[in-house]
Amino acid sequence: MSKTIFITGASRGFGKLWAEAFLKRGDKVAATSRNIASLRSLADTYGDNFLPIALDITNREAGIAAVNQAYDYFGSLDVVINNAGYGVFGAIEEVSEQETIDIFNANVFGTLWITQAALPIFRKQKHGHIIQLSSVLGVWTLPTLGIYNATKFAVEGLSEALASEVAEFGIHVTLLEPNGYTTDFGGASAVQSKAIAAYDGIKSGLATAEGLLPEDYGKPEATVPAILKLVDAVNPPLRLFLGKLGYTKTQRVYKEKLDTWKDWEEVAVAAHG
Repeated sequence: MSKTIFITGASRGFGKLWAEAFLKRGDKVAATSRNIASLRSLADTYGDNFLPIALDITNREAGIAAVNQAYDYFGSLDVVINNAGYGVFGAIEEVSEQETIDIFNANVFGTLWITQAALPIFRKQKHGHIIQLSSVLGVWTLPTLGIYNATKFAVEGLSEALASEVAEFGIHVTLLEPNGYTTDFGGASAVQSKAIAAYDGIKSGLATAEGLLPEDYGKPEATVPAILKLVDAVNPPLRLFLGKLGYTKTQRVYKEKLDTWKDWEEVAVAAHG
């Protein structure tokens, strides 16, 4: 059976790739972007099965209106994919106040507004699937991406809590955690903070850091079968890595965390009183 899917940030990258994959197999898709000109080809090809919506994801009222527009247009809504967002590159000391506010507005609050807009529809239907684009950098960190890390850690926290809140309504939540892919994430869509020379050494070392080597980057097209399988799953997972790096590195990172907590367990217990 075909599904009705609402996806944000669909002008390029994962969003456009996934939107087209859904349409090709007969799903109905509402896709948002600040500028929908790049979606014209999909509208021309798929006609009434495709609804492009111009949206600034940081505008709560506009986000709610967009979700409701999609529901009214198609008469149903099965899946919401919060894909819109971008990266800020810079050490914590380098990132400006406005850069920090802007990325939280897009990556965290934009995700929250669309999620809140979909929930009443999903509760009324007694089914629905919310898919949040997180990152492996919502699970562990890399230097000079700390503010981006913070936004994805926030999405992880709100989505994990959300999953436990809405399960009784037949609503599923999934966090997608891709490693690096050859999208435009680090290109024109990224923000580069004003550099402080003291961090030049750290930045130069990133060229050979795990997760940032050329062989660590996946091919965006390879994610399509995974997304289709996820959308069709009767019991989708709360978390899904995309790419080869997530599981192996996360095992190491979490072992280090558990080892540290164990080493300090006596101190922690004594602090209980």
